[in-house]
Amino acid sequence: MITAFKFHAQPGLARFLADVMRSHPAIAKLTHECDALIPVPLSAQRLRERGFNQALLLAKQLAPQRVVATGLLRIRDTAVQSSLTREARLHNLTHAFMVAPAHTAVLRQSRVVLLDDVMTTGASLRACTQALLVAGVARVDVVVLARTPL
Repeated sequence: MITAFKFHAQPGLARFLADVMRSHPAIAKLTHECDALIPVPLSAQRLRERGFNQALLLAKQLAPQRVVATGLLRIRDTAVQSSLTREARLHNLTHAFMVAPAHTAVLRQSRVVLLDDVMTTGASLRACTQALLVAGVARVDVVVLARTPL
């Protein structure tokens, strides 16, 4: 189902998948209490190819009133993570993200939930978290739909 959602143009699954996520008490609590829910951004190329950002669709279903859709920017294109080893994934995303200048002031000292669909090595989440902390976010919690082995 996650593969269909992400790679086979099935964005309509976002609502069901978000409901599954919300059924976990810890996720429900985090998304209810955070100041901002920020999806991991896609590169412009992958967004064009896919037609949607799956993390953004999940975020809009989980806590639409807290979503900061453009809170993070991907400032450089990177190789597709799924084609890389763990070590290469970590290096691939170094300095690939930054907090959008328009959101810096509002996110400073806030509690953010960073959302992605699938976590493998955590490289994307680590790079995004680092960008948020550098911008002055007080706390970053990470929520993912699924975790997969490398």
